[in-house]
Amino acid sequence: MSPSKPSSANQPYTTPSAIAPTQYQRTIYSALRAPSISTKPSEWEARARAILPAPNFKYVYGAASSGDTHRENTDAFKRYRLRPSMLVNATRRDLSVELFGITYPGPLIVGPVGVQEIMHPYAEEATARACKALKIPMVLSSAATRSIEQVAAANGNGDRWFQLYWPKPQAEEITVSLLNRAKAESYKVLVVTLDTFTLAWRPEDLDASYLPFIYGQGCQVGLSDPVFNARYEEQLARERTEKGFTTRLGEALETIRRPGSISGAAKVVANAATMKKAQAWMSILNSGTYREWKHLEILKKYWDGPIVLKGIQTVGDAQKAVEYGMDGIVVSNHGGRQLDGAIASLDALAEIAADETVKRSGITVLFDSGIRTGSDVLKAIALGAKAVMVGRPFMYGLAIDGEEGVKHVLRCIAADTDNMLGNMGKRSLGELSRNDLRVLGQPAKL
Repeated sequence: MSPSKPSSANQPYTTPSAIAPTQYQRTIYSALRAPSISTKPSEWEARARAILPAPNFKYVYGAASSGDTHRENTDAFKRYRLRPSMLVNATRRDLSVELFGITYPGPLIVGPVGVQEIMHPYAEEATARACKALKIPMVLSSAATRSIEQVAAANGNGDRWFQLYWPKPQAEEITVSLLNRAKAESYKVLVVTLDTFTLAWRPEDLDASYLPFIYGQGCQVGLSDPVFNARYEEQLARERTEKGFTTRLGEALETIRRPGSISGAAKVVANAATMKKAQAWMSILNSGTYREWKHLEILKKYWDGPIVLKGIQTVGDAQKAVEYGMDGIVVSNHGGRQLDGAIASLDALAEIAADETVKRSGITVLFDSGIRTGSDVLKAIALGAKAVMVGRPFMYGLAIDGEEGVKHVLRCIAADTDNMLGNMGKRSLGELSRNDLRVLGQPAKL
């Protein structure tokens, strides 16, 4: 199959949505010239770094404290070595996986990454369209720069999941509202992030004094919520009553006197109002108020679909997820963005997926934190993951070329996975097991 011609030198080759992973490799070769976007993960990162403002890039690239956990996530894959089998007819390969009753053409999931507008103006809508085209499930972050409804419209008949940063207990009615909105827009799976009740110490952002949420970016899910808005209006009404007209006027004049042109004064005031509202939303979403296992009953009451816990890193917590009737877990350390010095996510997967309680339960085990190549995907699946989430790489693709950039990155990882599966002498992902791995240095018991 020949590729359609790019509209300009800056556009990647476009291919049919249902293109087989291996066919993408042939399509690139048959073009007889280099693709406009590299096929190397390292180049995706480098190009995104080159074209983005430094604070924007570093917000996505950065990690907690020393960055040790982030490095361990990627280094861990070097310790697990694949052991191929020869003279196996793996000409026809099946990459399909079944997750929560739905069969997908491959094991990739676009993970919940927030604030996508700082990478590209089309933000989560571009990602949603790319996922629809490639039949890959997209997990919408609670920290999105688009509303639940906007992303659903862009995703159309695609598969979408909703990730919840769990509001504090004093705002349970807002939690219910978010879940109801997601259900109404056909989000199929609820992914509850457990490791970010408070924001980590992140030097890259601190050194730039950059946090997009302060300016209202990454708050659109909340700012578009009717229950939050009603609650916020009540708060404003109380403040007006308590402070009085004179104080309010003084605050307004102080805002106008901030740096900026006179002609932009109205915009400055509007931005100040948005910033205040965003701070109110973040005080609910990222309040530093930690939840407990018993609170999961609240989510089970208001969400009738599958519930997946993201951020599980120990066997004990995986067993707790089983005990509390969860449908799935994501073995993840938030891409090294929360706890510095933590166990590599792949090492955690090796321990968790080997546990007898976890295996007997049938709970769906997903993996996140460190996926860059097809071999990475195979290693995670061989250790016991059913599918894997992709994070930073698709964000770099988004920065490079919006929807087409996301498609290119996902197609590359999918094609690499298919190719490496054949080189392993395997016909399907289901044939992979721990017997196909050798562990250097034995960092975890297999």
